[in-house]
Amino acid sequence: MGSRDAELVARAIATGDPADYEALIRGHQSDVRNWLRHLTGDPAWADDLAQETFIQAWEKLHTIADARKFKAWIMKIAYNMFLQSRRRQGRETRLADALGREQLAGESHGIPSPDASLADLPRMLAALTREERITMVLCYAYGMSHREIADLTRMPLGTVKSHVRRGAARIRNRFDIRSSGHE
Repeated sequence: MGSRDAELVARAIATGDPADYEALIRGHQSDVRNWLRHLTGDPAWADDLAQETFIQAWEKLHTIADARKFKAWIMKIAYNMFLQSRRRQGRETRLADALGREQLAGESHGIPSPDASLADLPRMLAALTREERITMVLCYAYGMSHREIADLTRMPLGTVKSHVRRGAARIRNRFDIRSSGHE
């Protein structure tokens, strides 16, 4: 899809036609939304962040260095939107705590606890550290290379590899999954 993305990016930049950008988004919106749902655990919050991501990507489309890597580029924007939102959330929570309104802060974001879901995948992901979960989802669910993950998260390449390896080992050990030799 890289060459198709590059073509659409070039046309969207050259013409400013939103139709070309819409075609790009249609090709990647499921990945962006699902990635944000993995990060937030809240579909409504993820959809809000996805919309913000698509708007910011449109505004910054002219800054993309390699249009063939549009997917990695927009996933990085989505990740940054998530981080900004978490920082905002943290500030709001600290303010609510200072004012003695913990209930307001908890209700305003509706984030479910990791054990709220009974499905295996969410339970497995909940067993991981935040960094392991991020790298595992990007690697296995979105097929991104370790280098792309390092670029997206700004983690060193070796750290990404370690998180993926440790995350896989943690899931195997915690859920007693035997390696099938397909690694």
